[in-house]
Parts: sequence; structure tokens; C-alpha cells
Amino acid sequence: MPPTDVTTLIRTELPRLAGSLRKVGELILEDPAAVTHCSAAELGRRTGTSQATVTRFCRAIGLDSYQHLLIELAQERGRGQVSDWGTAEIGPEISPDDSLERVVQIVGSTDLRAVQQTIDRIDLDAIERAAQAAARARRIDVYGVGGSGAVALETETRLFRIGCAVRGWTEVHGAATSAALLTPADVAIGISHSGATRETVEPLELAKERGATTVAITSDPRSALAKAAGIRLISTASETGFLTGIGGRHSILVLIDCLYVRVAQLSYQRASASLALTDHIGPQHTVKSRRSR
Repeated sequence: MPPTDVTTLIRTELPRLAGSLRKVGELILEDPAAVTHCSAAELGRRTGTSQATVTRFCRAIGLDSYQHLLIELAQERGRGQVSDWGTAEIGPEISPDDSLERVVQIVGSTDLRAVQQTIDRIDLDAIERAAQAAARARRIDVYGVGGSGAVALETETRLFRIGCAVRGWTEVHGAATSAALLTPADVAIGISHSGATRETVEPLELAKERGATTVAITSDPRSALAKAAGIRLISTASETGFLTGIGGRHSILVLIDCLYVRVAQLSYQRASASLALTDHIGPQHTVKSRRSR
């Protein structure tokens, strides 16, 4: 397992767990430090389940055994003690009465944690395959709605500037129409933090049927979006009160930045020429400040 927090993994998986498995996850998140001193049988008793249920829970979140879970919890605690994020002391929640200083600390640590965890677990082979496909693509579609729609348009802006034929689609009818016109020479990228947004999943599935290379950018590797894609780029989200999905957005942007820079490397002459042709546009539209005499 990459060096990322197992509690974040549990929070990601928890909505997809039910019944006794969910009870185990909720108790671990309630007091991770106490769990490190429990046997599997004891944890089963505390959750009103069984040792076998605890073992099934570990496997459900992708761990080999309960011992693996204990090791990950201990390592996470160790990282928290030496980290300068401050999350161990600050905690994840924001209340209406918190000071602005506390809010800034929590927001900053949440964003930093999400970005660092995404970098720690990044799949270099997946980034490379996605970049190779995008660099030679006849056309690139990017699908996303809501908050992910803004990220889709940001992706379009970056790739467009280095000469890619790309368009971000934030409305399902337009996305589906475009997907239906793709070919095996094209690339389709679906962006969804949850991986469950129908308006993003459907056009990506259609693009896959058309033979296009499909890429999913999501925090859930088991989601419908991930299953619809041939290439999966997995982000991480550390969330807190009032900030659902925000940490995820930052970590998704890290993946997009890595993809963008790698595409620029692979299409260096085209990217350089495109940047050279557009570099003057920003300065030409800069308003010069007037200094008082």
C-alpha cells in the first residue's frame, strides 16, 4: 500500500459499505489510536459483530489482513506526529464558533494532505499511458458537471494552449453527442470526485463503445466511472466541515497538471510552437496601473 493515510481510505470506502462492515469502519474512524491496541476479536465485540467481520472489512477496503490495518494505523499516527500539517492537533471539523485562525489552519492542512496523499499514491504508468494517448489524439473530450465541470474546463484550457484539439463538456446532451462521434483515434476523459455522476459516466461509456481511449479521474477506483475507463487516475480527498469535495478538487488538479506537463513533453515541438504563438496575448491585455505624482 502506498504511504497514504488508511483513515482516508476508510472514509472513501465507507459510503459503499453496509451493515456490520460499516459499523467496523465507523468505530475505527471514531478512535484510530485505540484500535491499534485491539485484537480483531476485541474489535468485533466492540462493534457488535465478529472477528470474521473485521477480517472481511479489511479485505473490503483493499488490505490483506487485520495485521495490515494495524500497521497502517500505526504508521499514519507516526506521520501525524512528525508532520507539519498540524491535523493531529487541529482535527477535521469546523464549527460555527471557530476562529478564523483555526479555519485557515484546517483548510490549509486539508488541502495539503489531499495533494500529498495523491502524489504518494500516483500511478505513473497510468499517467504515462493517458499522456501518450492524449499527445497523439485526433481529438480529446473532457466530461464533468458541477464542481468537476469547472475542472473539465480548466483541463480544456491547459491542453488547448499547447495545441491539443480538446473540448470540455459540462452538459450531458452535448457530451453524449460528442462522445458518439469519437473514433479509436480519440481520447475521452471523465472527471468526477465520487465517480458516480451519471452525466459523466454515460458519455464516457459511450466513448468507450466508440473505441476511444477512455480515462477516469476520480477518488473511487471501484466507481462506475472507473469501471468505464481503460485508464484510471485516482485522487485522494481529505474533507472537513463546509469543505466536502474541495480537497478532492485540489488533488484532481494535481493529476491534471501532471498529465498536462507530460503531454507537453511528448509533443514538445507542437507545444512549444503553440505557447510561442500565444505568449503575447496575456501581456497585451494587461492594464497598466497609473501612479500618482
